Amino acid sequence: MSFSDRSASEFPCRAPTLRRVETIESGATVKHVDQLEAAALEEVREILAGERSTVPQASTLEEGEVIVFTDYYRVERS
Repeated sequence: MSFSDRSASEFPCRAPTLRRVETIESGATVKHVDQLEAAALEEVREILAGERSTVPQASTLEEGEVIVFTDYYRVERS
């Protein structure tokens, strides 16, 4: 079976998480933690505290955006 013959469900889909970054790309969406909705703020807090490892699928956090907290954290698939 060729790569193009496979359906999307045959590839593992990794849930997004937060990764600490040193720099921010030009044009990146950047949100300060104070700008997050209550649920998203709780998700960020839980991930950084080690209580959760990934961003829930129903989250308002979008892949690629950068969250400013004590450091910069990018939402990305690991």
